[in-house]
Amino acid sequence: MATHKHHRPSLRDDLGHALELAGPVERVVSLVPSLTEAIVATRPEALVGATDWCTHPADLDVPRVRGTKNPDRAAIADLRPDLVVANQEENRELDVTRLRDAGIAVWVTRIETVDEAFTSMRSLFEHGLGWGAPAWLADAEAAWQHPSARRGTVTVPIWRDPWMVVGPRTFTADLLDRLGWTNAFDSPDPEAARYPSVELAAIDRPDVDLVMLPDEPYVFGPDDGPEAFSTAPTALVSGRLLTWYGPSLLEARDALDAIGR
Repeated sequence: MATHKHHRPSLRDDLGHALELAGPVERVVSLVPSLTEAIVATRPEALVGATDWCTHPADLDVPRVRGTKNPDRAAIADLRPDLVVANQEENRELDVTRLRDAGIAVWVTRIETVDEAFTSMRSLFEHGLGWGAPAWLADAEAAWQHPSARRGTVTVPIWRDPWMVVGPRTFTADLLDRLGWTNAFDSPDPEAARYPSVELAAIDRPDVDLVMLPDEPYVFGPDDGPEAFSTAPTALVSGRLLTWYGPSLLEARDALDAIGR
């Protein structure tokens, strides 16, 4: 007798794409470091593949499928995932489309604010994965419930030669605002670049109270970054705490609040 899988009702990801998933999600490939960390913190046995950039937890031992911008689609297919999780900003639409054309279900997240991080994560875990919201998510929401007192003006370079900085309508900019910082490169212009290229003089100026130098995507370090600044004070920070939106949000609040005090 033929057996039929029970089909879950039609679901829609953050971009409104409809997915039909047959049965429970037991095998996941993650193309986003934040989502990889979130899945491992919730149901580690379900993660069957991740990108080369997925560095947390540090002992993560799963097959790698290259990078976020050049995933190995054949390797992903070989892992037989029930669901691939991706992000609008971090992954290319072309790769998502080709995975879907190959019959692989892909759930795309869209996150540009701290609130969107929580909403998107809740939707992914409750609907996309069908696992229910994890306890760490509620704890992270509680940690970020109240904004900090206003502090001053900050810039966050993400690259040098050419210099690029965090601009408006980004998750990191919203996170900085929650911490009480005013982003020197915020802009009300809806056409303004989200990660503008700027001259060093536009960053290293007297009205900037702090320059946060993260270790990703550009790896700023003690000998690569601070020496370029003669006016604005600098602080080396974890890029994961500034830009990731999974369980890292649990520790990010206190760690980032302490910087520059």
